[in-house]
Amino acid sequence: MSQFLSAGAILLSTLIFLTGQGLTGTLLPVRGHLAHFSDFAIGLIGSAYYVGFIVGCFAGPRLLARVGHSRTFAAAAGLAAAIVLMMSLAVNETAWIVLRGFFGFAAANVYMVIESWLNDRASNATRGRIFAAYLLVNFTGLIVGQWTFIAGRPLSQTLFILAAIFYALCLIPLGLTRTPQPHAVAVPVLRPARMFAISPIGVAGCVAVGFANAACWTFLPVYAHDQHLTRGLLSGFMSAFTVGGALIQLPVGRLSDRMDRRVIIAAASLCAAALGIAMWYFGGRSPAATLAIVTLFGMAALPIYGLSVAHANDKLPREMFVEASATLLLINAAASVAGPVIAASITDRFGMPALFLYTAAVHIGLAVFTLGRIRTIASPPHSERYAPMPAQASPAALELDPRGERVE
Repeated sequence: MSQFLSAGAILLSTLIFLTGQGLTGTLLPVRGHLAHFSDFAIGLIGSAYYVGFIVGCFAGPRLLARVGHSRTFAAAAGLAAAIVLMMSLAVNETAWIVLRGFFGFAAANVYMVIESWLNDRASNATRGRIFAAYLLVNFTGLIVGQWTFIAGRPLSQTLFILAAIFYALCLIPLGLTRTPQPHAVAVPVLRPARMFAISPIGVAGCVAVGFANAACWTFLPVYAHDQHLTRGLLSGFMSAFTVGGALIQLPVGRLSDRMDRRVIIAAASLCAAALGIAMWYFGGRSPAATLAIVTLFGMAALPIYGLSVAHANDKLPREMFVEASATLLLINAAASVAGPVIAASITDRFGMPALFLYTAAVHIGLAVFTLGRIRTIASPPHSERYAPMPAQASPAALELDPRGERVE
């Protein structure tokens, strides 16, 4: 119990930081759209975040080893707050692309500090509960932040200042904790080609999620704004997408533990494709229909990443869990760099509703590839159970996952 309670300050800092993330994730695309940024520029801003995130995942361990967890967290959260304020002062496409890249770097370091600290506090007996609490805090923070969007007008500086306040406040609980600092984390060896040879569907799923979901996180607020939704409905739209994905993960995961996971991946992909087409055709006809469809769309699209990781780990020994999952995480992040730019090229030409035709094409591609593998390759036995995945995570989160339990 003492180990669990000692994680309270870390989880509180996480909640406050993720609230800022939920707010900025909704605010920035809408503000850029109101400033007449092109769809391509908004896509580049979304991609820049993932470029910075990848750099941060590799540079983070060196920074932790050099200055420690508390100082790394303070520097990264302070940088995040400063960048959001700078973005409010320099509403410019080029400036935002550069600043969003630095923000991704800061976010990766924040996640790495939080997750490695939580992992250090966990034992095999408490890891499952701490991981579950982290998941709950992750999704709760995003949803609260998305609803905070109604607190001010996106054309004013109010929401930027509010986001910066969240990034500053997250320093307090972790900065005052007496919990001992953990040892520096190490990024495991990443071998993408070997991972694809072992689990083509696992890799394909992570690539598809990067292409589709990163585009959604970047452009869904713009789509909602184009549908003339009020600030409250826009916040509800984003929350519906997030809540849908959060609520369905455990039921879908438990079902995938009982049958061929590839069938679930293919079914989820086909459902996501059908719902994407429904969003393209019916979205905007009424607020109720739009909110209902985007909730179902989140339920279909968001669990695919966790299903892909679980399927890949079914084919690997337990001691390879962290290496394999870290490889898949970075593959997903690399695909997330491309996803918003590809989507932007399509929406620039065919309009914002075409975003959902793009995601439908990605999901159909994954479904076809998966069904082809099912026809030719036997299903692997389930060596691991499914576990929901955080909406945002660094490689340090993988050792916290109960499936990666260490020997004590």
